[in-house]
Amino acid sequence: MGTANNCNVPEELYYWIPEHVWIRPEDDGTYTIGMTDAAQRLAGNIINGSPKAAGRKVKKGRSSGTVESSKWVGPIKAPMTGEIVETNEGLRDDPSPLNQDPYGAGWFVRVMPDDWDADKGELLTGEEAVTEYEKFLKEEGIDCGS
Repeated sequence: MGTANNCNVPEELYYWIPEHVWIRPEDDGTYTIGMTDAAQRLAGNIINGSPKAAGRKVKKGRSSGTVESSKWVGPIKAPMTGEIVETNEGLRDDPSPLNQDPYGAGWFVRVMPDDWDADKGELLTGEEAVTEYEKFLKEEGIDCGS
């Protein structure tokens, strides 16, 4: 696992760095989306997670649902255009995985993209993602160890 400014950044995932979103390709052609370790730390204690319903279309850069904490309410932006095929419904009753396990049990939605090749242009993965995310976090003054 990579780290950037003390934030966990698993190298096998893709990242939409400015939006603090991670993406994991699945074997069935779908992509799982979630918020990064840095995002959950910035949000603080998350008290509500409301992913949009399966069957809904999402557009790249638009909300796939919302997250609410004691200091912030905002969208988890979709890094691709497509259809939500599954949501992490458990977050509605217990949003704690968003803070405790953002790359595992805290996943947000699963999307079947319309055109993954077109949408992945801004996404980074591997060592390049760790390096660029660290640069971004330093510029923004974000450190997960603070």
